[in-house]
Amino acid sequence: MEVFQVTTPTQNKVPIIISSPHSGTFFPEEVKQQLVPEYVENPDDTDWCIDRLYDFAPTMGITLITANYNRWVIDLNRDPNSQPLYNDGRVITGLVPTTNFNGEMLYRDETPSEAEIQRRLKNYYLPYHKKLEQLLHETRAQFGTALLFDAHSIRKVVPGIQKEAFPDLILGDNDQTSASEAIIETAFSALKRSDYHLTHNHPFKGGHITRSFGNPKNNIHALQLEMAKTNYMDDSETEYHEESATKIRQVLQLMFQDLISLLA
Repeated sequence: MEVFQVTTPTQNKVPIIISSPHSGTFFPEEVKQQLVPEYVENPDDTDWCIDRLYDFAPTMGITLITANYNRWVIDLNRDPNSQPLYNDGRVITGLVPTTNFNGEMLYRDETPSEAEIQRRLKNYYLPYHKKLEQLLHETRAQFGTALLFDAHSIRKVVPGIQKEAFPDLILGDNDQTSASEAIIETAFSALKRSDYHLTHNHPFKGGHITRSFGNPKNNIHALQLEMAKTNYMDDSETEYHEESATKIRQVLQLMFQDLISLLA
């Protein structure tokens, strides 16, 4: 299986790339054998169906890149040296997670060795990041600017991260450093016009993808949108819910229309 899938625009291309690094569900056989079977059957930290939620993107001229492998194989949104993204007491999952968000062990016996981590880094992590870099540089060369939009979702309540329920939408830009002020304001204002509860940089301000690729001085901008799965899934947060998804998709489409107008 390919590490990722790129869906190219079906309309005139615009300088936006949507990345979905956590919606993959596939486990290589050698990794699957090391994990607790019930977790393999239900990898609950997956950003279920985020690629489906954003599948309108190519019709707006937006390029979409989606990971095929599950984040428990290797987390594409973590520092390659496993430097923690936060230091506030929440459960921190590393480059190759050994626990889920609630601190439960994923592996049946031994956790991956350093050699195994490096193998996964080479085979799964670096190809995705190199492709992102290529897409961004090609887009900037064509348009003079590029915006990377990293799309994520999470259960409404994850006690290992915080006891309170998450907001509906959390826009992250690494404390307003990964994108220009105009791009941040455009995205935030568009989302704020909706009736969803929106916060900015709290409790998530963008993972490694947003922080490492966002470089406004070089005309490469990056935003992360984290959203509660209740926005587009059923009450169990395990099945896609068409009516809920249609509503949040309309909000997202309006936001991208505003961003496309700005970047034009």
